[in-house]
Amino acid sequence: MTISGASMVGAKTWKRRYGHVRAFERLLVDEGTEVVKVFLHISRDEQRTHLQERLENPEKRWKFQLGDLDDRRHWEDYTAAYDDAIRKTSTRWSPWYVVPADHNWARNLAVAQILARTLERLDPQLPAPDPALDGLEVT
Repeated sequence: MTISGASMVGAKTWKRRYGHVRAFERLLVDEGTEVVKVFLHISRDEQRTHLQERLENPEKRWKFQLGDLDDRRHWEDYTAAYDDAIRKTSTRWSPWYVVPADHNWARNLAVAQILARTLERLDPQLPAPDPALDGLEVT
């Protein structure tokens, strides 16, 4: 089984879509949008722990679907597909950040650092006040 999309739409279509993603993100960046892409990577063992917890905890059981087990059987295929998509859509202007997500505290710290560095680089500022508003009173 191939999860990379080729089995659903054909390899030619799938490969063309990577180019569409890169072109769309280039358009966004060229027009002033900052694109930050974060892939939260969870290990197979941690996924098993999460799925088992969802089965055992009545308050989390709603999150579990039988399809999760079918998907899990294709772990290697999904991993290869994610790797392919990340490699082919990570660019200088719109890179991917792959963040280990087995531990929430580490995941949250890494994402916060990525966002903080991005904001520091962008250095957002409040717009200058309109001088025409000086001395104006609202009645």
